[in-house]
Amino acid sequence: MRYLLVLLVAASAFAQAQYDLLLKGGHVIDPKNKISALRDVAIKDRHVAAVAANIPASQARKVVDVKGLYVVPGLIDLHAHVFAGTEGKGLANGDSSIHPDSFALRAGVTTLVDAGSSGRRNFAVFKKNIIDRARSRVLVLLNIGGVGMPGDAQEQNVADMDAKAAADLALANPDTIVGFKVAHYRGADWTPVERGVEAGTLAKLPIMIDFGEFRPERPFQELVLKKLRPGDIYTHCYYAPVPMIDDNGKIMPYLFDARKRGVIFDVGHGGAAFEFRQAVPAVKQGFPPDSISTDVHSGSINSGMKDQLNVMSKFLSMGMPLDDVILRSTWNPVKIIHREKAIGHLSPGAIADIAVLRVEKGQFAFVDSFGARMDGTLRLLNEMTVASGRVMYDLNGRTREHWDKLGKYQAMGEPYWDNSRGGGRPLPLPRQ
Repeated sequence: MRYLLVLLVAASAFAQAQYDLLLKGGHVIDPKNKISALRDVAIKDRHVAAVAANIPASQARKVVDVKGLYVVPGLIDLHAHVFAGTEGKGLANGDSSIHPDSFALRAGVTTLVDAGSSGRRNFAVFKKNIIDRARSRVLVLLNIGGVGMPGDAQEQNVADMDAKAAADLALANPDTIVGFKVAHYRGADWTPVERGVEAGTLAKLPIMIDFGEFRPERPFQELVLKKLRPGDIYTHCYYAPVPMIDDNGKIMPYLFDARKRGVIFDVGHGGAAFEFRQAVPAVKQGFPPDSISTDVHSGSINSGMKDQLNVMSKFLSMGMPLDDVILRSTWNPVKIIHREKAIGHLSPGAIADIAVLRVEKGQFAFVDSFGARMDGTLRLLNEMTVASGRVMYDLNGRTREHWDKLGKYQAMGEPYWDNSRGGGRPLPLPRQ
């Protein structure tokens, strides 16, 4: 009887708790709100409810100790490839793309932007098979080519680059399509770029450019100084062919002029688009990326790129402060795709997308897309991912009770979290 009374009292307190989850004692980095300090973060109904010092543990159904760790908005990967269709080859059809959840959540990434894997002809398949089913949030830069990225030959088909049709599809899917992608073109003309800009203008959305083959007939300088609009994105900004470093080892001035125009420079690491010989002097000379992204696909994930945290760690090793690395992986990408209201920050009312990170100290090495190594002493590790208020990844079981404190009155083999017999303590945020 006494045990039953204790259970009833505990259940009553549990039901009356003000918050579902409280992350307590961590160092919060929230660039939007200019917070970089010890703070507690409370979650209620899948949204951030409060960020403050010393929120009482008694106010939460579940309290997680995150002392010594960094609590940041869920990471945003601005350049990913996660569409797998059923026809042809390439990034549009599963030869190289990966499922978003298998890559993102364990690395603290809660939002991925697929960069042109699909076009207007196969976007519906992408939405049905991947976007609507993923636990991570998948947004889309729609390829200006009708079939996305199924292989080189079809990606050169200028006749299938219909700006108005692409814009109309984007306007019909404002919750998912956040811009347009132009990529991999080998021709000497500007047609794909111009069609992309036209679509972006019609839909009032940015475009992202992967310049494809660099040719003298369409100089890179002209792309960023004349063709792109303010708010448009050049990805692969440390790609070896980009004219970036002069003969004296100095950053070329036109790049600063392009940035002043409002052109966005994104990392887009990938399997062949990131070189330390470009990135290290650029960062040291005041030309960091606006956004840090992976260009994840089956090739890059198993080579120098690894994951979002590995790319971020490279910039830590180049001397970029942690707060700046987080800025370029959260708030900056959200501003670029105009999703500032709901994600990329920890304001009360925002969707509770959160990464809990550890900064490891030791002797580490990082590899670029061309096999060159850079040594470093800092590395980021993800301890926990909260996506839309639910714990989706928990490396060290921080949300869990110790085994010998659970299930005393349960039958052998019965799950610890099943409370039908009154033996386990409920966890408020189970995986779904």
